[in-house]
Amino acid sequence: MTEHCGALIGVDIGTSVTKAVAFDRDGRALHTAARPSTLLRGPGGVVEQDLDEVLRSVAEVVREVAAALPGPPTALALTGQGDGLWLRDAGGRPARRMISWMDGRAAGLVARWQRDGTVREVFGHTGSGMFPGCHAPLLAWLRAYEPETLERAAVAGYCVDAVAQRLTGTVSVDASDATLPFLDPATRSYSPGALAACGVGDLAHLLPEPAAPRAVLALDRAGAELLGLAEGLPLTSGPYDLPACAVGSGVREVGDGLLTVGTTLACQVLTDRTDAKPGGDPAGMWLCTPDRDRWLRAMPAMVGTAGIDWTLHLVGATTAELEPLLAQSPPGARGVSALPFLSEAGERAPFVAPGARAGFEGLSLAHGSADVVRAMCEAVGYAARHCLETAGLEGTLAACGGGTRSEGWMRTFAGILGRPVRVPEETEVGAKGAAIVARAALGDPVDEERWHAAHRLVEPDPDDLALYESGYARYRETVESSRAHWEDPVPAQA
Repeated sequence: MTEHCGALIGVDIGTSVTKAVAFDRDGRALHTAARPSTLLRGPGGVVEQDLDEVLRSVAEVVREVAAALPGPPTALALTGQGDGLWLRDAGGRPARRMISWMDGRAAGLVARWQRDGTVREVFGHTGSGMFPGCHAPLLAWLRAYEPETLERAAVAGYCVDAVAQRLTGTVSVDASDATLPFLDPATRSYSPGALAACGVGDLAHLLPEPAAPRAVLALDRAGAELLGLAEGLPLTSGPYDLPACAVGSGVREVGDGLLTVGTTLACQVLTDRTDAKPGGDPAGMWLCTPDRDRWLRAMPAMVGTAGIDWTLHLVGATTAELEPLLAQSPPGARGVSALPFLSEAGERAPFVAPGARAGFEGLSLAHGSADVVRAMCEAVGYAARHCLETAGLEGTLAACGGGTRSEGWMRTFAGILGRPVRVPEETEVGAKGAAIVARAALGDPVDEERWHAAHRLVEPDPDDLALYESGYARYRETVESSRAHWEDPVPAQA
């Protein structure tokens, strides 16, 4: 029998990049590999992916990392992007191209459901909101415009379980992935009322039954051949990237939160209760965790680093120039302010507005590129505070994602949030969180204190607190006044 090397490979299947990291028993990253994925964009807000290309990216990063180890890994732990609609047949083959969570084709439908009370009704059943790139509007859209696709499909799942099915031959979805918008988080089962409210109750058979916490699968022959590993190797599938990042960042106490500054701006707070009928906007979601008595109240806004990348491109700068540009413009951006809603699908948290759009105010000939960039960085920071306040942040805050590499932007976040921000040194916290969950599932739990020990703490500048407090108040006022004027999006075929 081949002796395993003791390392476990965590795989994070992101929207644009797939990464694999081999972790040893003490949480050290031994080897890392990454491959890009392609987003296939079309008219009307269409954003799709090719499942076979995604599988190739997984195979390439796993093979590269495994080849660098002294022996076979002990297991694979998958995590990745959530939401969207990954339709497959019974054998796991695509029924059509996979629809990304970024897709906006059903924006008009969501706007109509907001007006007629459907969104509020579903929120009452599950505590989760809706946005164009989630299951409910996408299933309803396909029923109207691609009914033959639904007839071919056997599984309406997500990215992680789609990959897991092709590697193991098993249909199994983590409860965190199954959340939006049909899952009752308290019972971890789908709500018939939520399905009926969206007019897709008869499609419930397409939804895979949520797996028990810490379920373990195994590579089948086809999966083993694809990855170059042994048939029967243990594999865990989930939680998906939001809760996996929380685990990997050390969010363990009720009231603690995580700010993920990635393509999206994902904000989460750990809680020990669910409230299926919270007040306020019908937005966000309650994510199940591997512990049955813990949930994450998640507010994943649509645009994070993508908005900064867009703004840098607008002013003719690169990502490498972000830090010097922030240094050239003082906090408050010399009176320039912004709204960060650059997604074609509008906004989904802490409110749902498919017609939400970005903008700048206060510009004059006296302002320069640095002021425009800082204004957008501060706008994303204000959006983060709005999300975290809505999610109920009371304790410590960790942060992860590509945006945390910018020290200046992280000081901006700390000032706007009015609290220190703990940034793990390990950048691939999603893969790390998946690995931690996998170790526990295999009966070999790790010392999490050791796994989370390496981090830096970003403190707010006391001189900025009052300025950012007033800036946040103005931001909230601008958002509320703008919501009344955002027009419904022009739907594609709706």
